[in-house]
Amino acid sequence: MSVSPGYSIVVRIKATPELHASGAIITAVAATGAVITGLDVTDPGHESVSLDLSCMARDTDHVEEVKAALSSLEGCEVEKVSDSVFLIHLGGKIEIALKTPIRNRTDLARAYTPGVARVCMAIYENPEDARNLTIKRNSVAVVTDGSAVLGLGDIGPQAAMPVMEGKAALFKKFADVDAWPICLDTKDVDEIVRTVQLIAPGFGGINLEDIAAPRCFEIERRLRELLDIPVFHDDQHGTAVVVLAALINALRLVKKNAEDLRVVMIGAGAAGVAVSRLLMKSGVQDIILFDSKGAIFKGRSNLDEERTALAEITNPRGHTGTIAEALVDADVFIGLSQPNLITGDDISRMAPDSIVFALANPEPEIDPVEAAKYARVVATGRSDYPNQINNVLAFPGIFRGILDGGSHKITDEALIAAARAIASVVTDEALSAIYIVPSVFDPSVAPAVAEAVSQTK
Repeated sequence: MSVSPGYSIVVRIKATPELHASGAIITAVAATGAVITGLDVTDPGHESVSLDLSCMARDTDHVEEVKAALSSLEGCEVEKVSDSVFLIHLGGKIEIALKTPIRNRTDLARAYTPGVARVCMAIYENPEDARNLTIKRNSVAVVTDGSAVLGLGDIGPQAAMPVMEGKAALFKKFADVDAWPICLDTKDVDEIVRTVQLIAPGFGGINLEDIAAPRCFEIERRLRELLDIPVFHDDQHGTAVVVLAALINALRLVKKNAEDLRVVMIGAGAAGVAVSRLLMKSGVQDIILFDSKGAIFKGRSNLDEERTALAEITNPRGHTGTIAEALVDADVFIGLSQPNLITGDDISRMAPDSIVFALANPEPEIDPVEAAKYARVVATGRSDYPNQINNVLAFPGIFRGILDGGSHKITDEALIAAARAIASVVTDEALSAIYIVPSVFDPSVAPAVAEAVSQTK
């Protein structure tokens, strides 16, 4: 496991000038495998100097290893360690800002009473005016029950709040959408549906986030039936859109057609179900989907409603064997499950120019370096390997497009259009085995997605 910006620390050290000058501090930290990003003198002196050493570590155990290495140096004292990840979360990551100044009584009378009453009555007489006269047209509720947060599982609504804040920050950063974290202290489907229904008038869209399967399917289905604003479960559809975009470009590279592919997928949770459905909507005809109990096939017992429906449309050859057997001569592997489920030998038995998307995070279904020995294209969910499948490529632009277009629903056509737009950002000149999806920081992605989505109905 490599170092990560997610474990960025600043170590406050008191050391003798001689030790600092010798380079021993840098040598000791580098020997642990940490990556030093800065060493600054904060308080010089003849007897001792105070230093701030910034570095990236692998995990919390590695941070302790760095501290121990420094403490073992004669003339070096570790005074404190600051975690920069926690520092940027102090007080939260988002805030409300005014779009219009309130400097005097005249401004107050226009923004609030008495002037605001006229605007209220205009909306009362024509409810559609709420889109133009309030924040509704640019507002999204990011709703969770905290039951499936990242790879952390069921940690509850309060612990989910930093993730929802982060989601809101990404909405604003990449698409200028105002998003609001809504963390609900219930896992009851009826309560979640009713609560979202009650708050919906103030929003232009609902983004469901980190809600465990199979509950998430019913919640999304019912809300789509009840509300006249778009409802989008990012763990399902955001993932599906970016996987499809990556596959479109991988197929451009290996010169294969979607309808000719044999696809093997591991993981039949929220993301797996959505990916398989969207791929089939896009022309893929042969998908074998595995859950924790084996291949999903028509007539298999112990399938829930969602997997029973999938069994009717996937696995056309009726495969009931192992994952390794299914991978023989397969063109594409997509993992949305758990670490280390397949091997290099499995990949070596796939068809020529095979494509591997090992998306379990942080540890993928196969070591990407090992997979790359046999596969033509390898993608992961991680930022430290090429071809990161990241939902940030999809959801900001999708919501920008549906808000601008005044859409009431999110259709499969809109999702496919979003995937094609993401894929189109990678030019023929740039396309390669290590560049099948654009960077999340490419400023052309969200506008391209928004434009494509706004044109669909």
